[in-house]
Amino acid sequence: MTQPIEGNNVPTLADVAKRANVSTATVSRCLNSPDRVVGETRERVLRAVQELGYAPNFGARALAAKQTNTVGAVIPTMENAVFARGLQAFQEELGRHGKTLLVASSAYSQKLEDEQVRALVARGADGLLLIGYDRNPDLYAFLKKRKVPTLVAWSFSAGQDRPAIGFDNRAAMAELARLVMGQGHRNIACITAPTEFNDRARERVFGIQAAMAEAGQDPDALLIVEKPYGIESGETAFREVMAAAPNTTAVMCANDVLAIGALRAAREMGITVPKDVSITGFDDIEIAMLAEPALTTVHVPHREMGRRAAGILIQMLREEDTRQCVELPTDIRLRQSLGPVKAA
Repeated sequence: MTQPIEGNNVPTLADVAKRANVSTATVSRCLNSPDRVVGETRERVLRAVQELGYAPNFGARALAAKQTNTVGAVIPTMENAVFARGLQAFQEELGRHGKTLLVASSAYSQKLEDEQVRALVARGADGLLLIGYDRNPDLYAFLKKRKVPTLVAWSFSAGQDRPAIGFDNRAAMAELARLVMGQGHRNIACITAPTEFNDRARERVFGIQAAMAEAGQDPDALLIVEKPYGIESGETAFREVMAAAPNTTAVMCANDVLAIGALRAAREMGITVPKDVSITGFDDIEIAMLAEPALTTVHVPHREMGRRAAGILIQMLREEDTRQCVELPTDIRLRQSLGPVKAA
């Protein structure tokens, strides 16, 4: 068995190279771009790193390469499984390319997001992943001036020219609304997260209204209740809907968590779903299938989006194909919470 370096000397890159019987350049490649090193050599280098207790001097490396090999992501909340699932895949793919992920949460505050973005850039983030398009134009100008590659995720709009990977929130919700109206529902309400500075929520509301207009209904007649993200908020919103419009037969929620709250409120109020009122969600997180009744919702490919977002950002960091805009498909998961309108 090989022995660690004696004394109090800090192991160096050269020590690792000697232990692994490779060049220092190979060690550096293995640590910076592991995908460029063949498996057997990579394993030998990583084993030497572990045996010696070697830790790269990232500060010196960053000064030399003008890169930190870190990528920042600012998400609206860490409480939403939607972002957790996508970020897990994002981080895994970044790791395969030797990149480290730094994550911050804005709590749906535009001011806080601005501060966090600037802090990540100040700490040397090579690139950024941001959720949705809505933010202060001054922040985009700051990122452009600092030449920090930035990718938008969870949204896609053909009218936007920023690099993005996501889905058309308006089209996805409109498709679900058509299905709801196809079940005979005309008295529809919407429970949504706040739409200010949140293009995802806003576009989903617009999707319902667009489908209503297609069906000859007045889109302005849609009852809209905005509440912060949370199950209790969904409960409160459902009670407000039924108090304001007791003839409502379908409640379309802009995310699954609000929909779960609505389901719980309906049960407590003695309202049977979907016999009396149908309830739908958006995102298709795990709890949607476990709800009682199981939730009809829009399925979003969160993991694929996270994985491919990492690949696009890495290309942007290499200054390759920097204007990519990728639209991912969504589909409807029809479950028990949606049914035909109750006969009069």
